[in-house]
Amino acid sequence: MSAAGSLLAVVPAASVLLLTVALRSRAVDAVAPLRLAVVRSALLTGVYAVLVVELLGTMHALNRPAFVTAWLLFLVAAATAAGLRRRSSRPAPPPAATPRPVPVGAAVSGASPDPSDPTVEPAATRSDPAPTRTTRAPSGLLSVAVDAWRTAGRGERLLVGTIAGLVLVELLVALLAEPNNFDSQTYHLPKVEHWVAQGDLDFWPTAIHRQVTIPPGAEYLLLHLRLLTGGDHLHNLVQWAAGVLCLLVAARITAQLGGGRRAQLLTAFVLATTPMVVLQATSTQTDLVCAAWVTCAATLVLDGLRRRTGWGTLLGLGAATGLTAVTKTSGLIAVGPLLVLWGLAQLRLTLAAGAATTGSAAGAATTSAAATAAMPDPAATAATGAVRRPRPFGGVARTVGGSVLILLVAAVVVGPFLARVTAEFGHPLGPPRLRESIPMERHDPQSILVNALRIGHTAFDTPLAPLRRAGAEVIIDGAGVIGVDPQDRAITFGREIFPEPAWYPDEDRVAFPLTGALALIGAVVALARPRRIDPEQTGPLRAYAVVVLAAVLLHTSMIKWQPWGNRLILYAVVLAVPLAGLWVDALLRRRRANSARRSVATAVAVTVLATSALAGVLALSYGFPRRLVGSGSVFTTSDWDTRFLRRPQWADEFRWAAAAVRDSDARRIGLVQQNDNWEYPWWLLLRQPDGSSPDLVALQSVLPERPPADPSSVDAIVCTGSRPACTKLVPAGWRLEFRGYVGYALPPTR
Repeated sequence: MSAAGSLLAVVPAASVLLLTVALRSRAVDAVAPLRLAVVRSALLTGVYAVLVVELLGTMHALNRPAFVTAWLLFLVAAATAAGLRRRSSRPAPPPAATPRPVPVGAAVSGASPDPSDPTVEPAATRSDPAPTRTTRAPSGLLSVAVDAWRTAGRGERLLVGTIAGLVLVELLVALLAEPNNFDSQTYHLPKVEHWVAQGDLDFWPTAIHRQVTIPPGAEYLLLHLRLLTGGDHLHNLVQWAAGVLCLLVAARITAQLGGGRRAQLLTAFVLATTPMVVLQATSTQTDLVCAAWVTCAATLVLDGLRRRTGWGTLLGLGAATGLTAVTKTSGLIAVGPLLVLWGLAQLRLTLAAGAATTGSAAGAATTSAAATAAMPDPAATAATGAVRRPRPFGGVARTVGGSVLILLVAAVVVGPFLARVTAEFGHPLGPPRLRESIPMERHDPQSILVNALRIGHTAFDTPLAPLRRAGAEVIIDGAGVIGVDPQDRAITFGREIFPEPAWYPDEDRVAFPLTGALALIGAVVALARPRRIDPEQTGPLRAYAVVVLAAVLLHTSMIKWQPWGNRLILYAVVLAVPLAGLWVDALLRRRRANSARRSVATAVAVTVLATSALAGVLALSYGFPRRLVGSGSVFTTSDWDTRFLRRPQWADEFRWAAAAVRDSDARRIGLVQQNDNWEYPWWLLLRQPDGSSPDLVALQSVLPERPPADPSSVDAIVCTGSRPACTKLVPAGWRLEFRGYVGYALPPTR
């Protein structure tokens, strides 16, 4: 990465920081206003990034100059907004003191002013200007942080230190490790390279349908970094930033539900030490990005439980919904119930306001009854009619209008992609193979129950093999009793077989038994006994717990079991962790008459938290495929070998084939591959000497309207996976060489 690329990469981060200053809430009663400003800034930046890609894509201008210009304009706008906000937040200078006129007698005798004198301002109306609420300067925020640290207990400092240590080490790994996620080699990163090569978002012929059918929101963000820096060195930072955003928003949700500082730290701690979060924070997967947008929607919805939602929050909800949809459709499983909760809360506030105003009007009419008794009937009628009973229809219309606005904003964000998919496949959810492979195809209660039990078994997996086997046997035998095949393809992804071990710290499948157990207990307590957590927050706690449980139930009834399903449900885990933090905090602060019981409960909680910290540290140290120590360490493994830690034997094979193709001076190169093969290494190895993209074309296509290139039109062919499939497409007379997984074919020398 060049020095210019490094400098340009700072522009998006600087824009987010400036927007955080500009978008800080002015409401005095805002919960965690700085974190709310971060949410607003992230949503605005995310929407801008998506719309820039869509707009420049239609103009066939997906290139570095266009993106640099777009970000510099955004930086200027953010700096201007921040400057205006800080200027408007400065307290006005105090007005010059002017002597109040007093009666002459009072001035002479020193007596109090006469209230009946018209030259004297009544005491009841005299007041000093209300203090202006200002945005804290950086020094002010630093002093607040220092004060918080000084007043924090030893346990709170330990929580903060653990969270900060994990986040900083994850940042180090994200910067040192090359992208090496399996799915990223197949379709996440090739998708980005195709856009760069063709300069637009049009679909292309490909044998890997996921390159065009899976929502591309996270890859849009990667595209910005790719064009700003010229490479993939910073690609891991997208998920890392999403992980940090999840921590901040989850802590804010805890505060909105009544949690104090310790509860918020416990929430962030439990989430930060979850192995799946630790491993994905250094990856080019998309699950943390999806979880971040879902939690942004959740925190904005909770703001709407106690006050009418303003235009800014409505736009934010629409942005969060659209960004979730364009990143990972499964995230809408949680956003849907959240929006339903928001709508019900807004209607409740409307009806409550109407009832309160009606009560006030009745009281006012009773108080003035004696005064109106002596008035003529018409006058009395007019007097009583002056206080009209409010009608809730205006509030209902406002809620309906807000709902429509949310959907419209979401449609602006995700609509262009859905339009392309619909035009290509005749359905907004893509081709039949996509619609049938992941979603459940049976929805009878028995099948849903079996699917839920299998998902739970994989999510709560532990290194204890006997426990895993016993749990799996119970599920399989129980499925047979109720007449469901536990391996039924209608409820099982692909050809996978249940059960599958998931305890190992692998970014695609690692289980989260501790986090899941704490979240489940917290949700049950919040639903059944919310007063044990906070007697003043029973309504919000129950409502939030219902949303979390609804999201989990909907997920298990809509998404098939698969060995890597733990990462697919990560958005629900992040959403549920605040309930875990609240419950653990309530457990630690509860004063029991029986001190022995309280000591046992505290010891259990501390043990669970310590074990959770150990799980997070081990995942970061030994996790796969990026680790700090051992074989494959980011400190001892070369850049190229790091990319192939999933399949080390392929590293030399790709280099061997690419070297032969480069030596042949081939310009147009054909691709032969299957649906789950690695394409991305070819984009790196066959890049032009000037750094521009190679001319790679597919010789197979699963898109009916996108025919593949003719093998005779290319100068060389590179293959992965199946040698027979490659042989069928190699023109007669060409020389085909194959070594294990990789092969190449060249025309006869002239």
